[in-house]
Amino acid sequence: MPPSEPDRTDLEPAFDLFLPDPDATARLGAALGLALTAGDVVALTGDLGAGKSALSRAAIRARLGDPEAEVPSPTFTLVQTYETDDLEIWHVDLYRLDGRADAVELGLDEAFAEAASLIEWPDRLGPDLPRRALRIDIVHDGDGRRARIAAPAEWRNRIEEVLRDAA
Repeated sequence: MPPSEPDRTDLEPAFDLFLPDPDATARLGAALGLALTAGDVVALTGDLGAGKSALSRAAIRARLGDPEAEVPSPTFTLVQTYETDDLEIWHVDLYRLDGRADAVELGLDEAFAEAASLIEWPDRLGPDLPRRALRIDIVHDGDGRRARIAAPAEWRNRIEEVLRDAA
């Protein structure tokens, strides 16, 4: 893993987006997927069933250009990779790991450098989660969900475009 980076909970600007239904989550995911570039890391947090996998699947399908593409959950495999015309995407689910020592064995440093990474349960990485990660926390909100987004400098212009495209 790359050298540890300090935790960043003070990222600005912060965005708060209500997702009233699964279609809204899919639109956000699709817009995010189309904005991904090599080296991007998206840290997805939230309770079980909050929509982290749904958002990731929509991002991957949009980037693949196939809304029906099979995008299995990496819950048991831990990592699923996808090749698009111009980008490799790693979909990672760290839920079953005990901590960052287990994550080192997955080779995430390679993904962080060369691919786009969608990381569910990124807390398992501790300080090894890159500072440049876009953080999306999805929480239950009534009958819908709320996405709370913290964007580092690298994402500030792109996240506003993503949110416009998701509307």
